[in-house]
Amino acid sequence: MATYMWRKYADYVYTKWEKTLLWDMVEPFRRPKSFTPLVTIYVSAFYTGVIGAAITEQLYKEKYWEEHPGQEVPLMKPMFYGGPWRVMRGDVPPMGKFEL
Repeated sequence: MATYMWRKYADYVYTKWEKTLLWDMVEPFRRPKSFTPLVTIYVSAFYTGVIGAAITEQLYKEKYWEEHPGQEVPLMKPMFYGGPWRVMRGDVPPMGKFEL
């Protein structure tokens, strides 16, 4: 009984080694992995962000119009940007001209 088990284990290890050797020889000739799933995820994340920003801005405008009917809606302050951001007469100032 014990001899049978050792023989079966030896066969397993030997065939496992053969398989490893075979696939190590074939590995350089395999096709490279596809970038399609990664590109799909990036494109869907980008468009999700664009749609989310459009919905957020529309909700901001509707809320402002409810509180101030008939008035022009001011620019929405960026949500995730904490740097210098000023509005002059309803327009964003040109770059490089930030006088305090």
